Amino acid sequence: MANDTSLSRTGADALVRYYFLRAGVAAVWVALAFTIAPSNPVLAGVLLVIYPAWDAFANARDAMANGGFRANVPQALNTAVSAAIALAILPALRIDMRLVLALFGVWAGLAGLLQLVVGVRRWRAYGAQWAMVLSGAQSALAGGFFLKSAAAPTASVIVIVAPYAAFGAFYFLVSAVLLAVKTRRRAKTA
Repeated sequence: MANDTSLSRTGADALVRYYFLRAGVAAVWVALAFTIAPSNPVLAGVLLVIYPAWDAFANARDAMANGGFRANVPQALNTAVSAAIALAILPALRIDMRLVLALFGVWAGLAGLLQLVVGVRRWRAYGAQWAMVLSGAQSALAGGFFLKSAAAPTASVIVIVAPYAAFGAFYFLVSAVLLAVKTRRRAKTA
């Protein structure tokens, strides 16, 4: 029984580190998006490609650390969707920024639904996942907002997307803290 607890704690500790990393990367992205990117279209374009590309990489690494893609189908799908969107944004940046926002809408909606599934699955295993579940649901809703916003001319896609990323950073940070506290409490009672 103690072995199960230590394995669970190891997995939870790795998940805490993963959530802190995701929060940190998103916070840096948001800081750049709000400060430099609005006046630097090249940086804004790079950031708009990097965000879903980072999500693809992070989901792939997380899936591999937790049994691989076959054991984590939602993350495998999220990896594929995020990578495809990152690649699609590259030419879209030269075509129309409304298309870029629409691509972000599709990505946020699909990635949010997949994150919601992962959050529910992890809730059963680790608990303390309500922020991830809420984040997934909010991402799916943001996807609809981005799609609606893409129909009207927009001043700056990066300015529209940055608050979405800020909420993502917040949810990953909250999830990391909650899971760390829960894991420590479990360890003290074991």
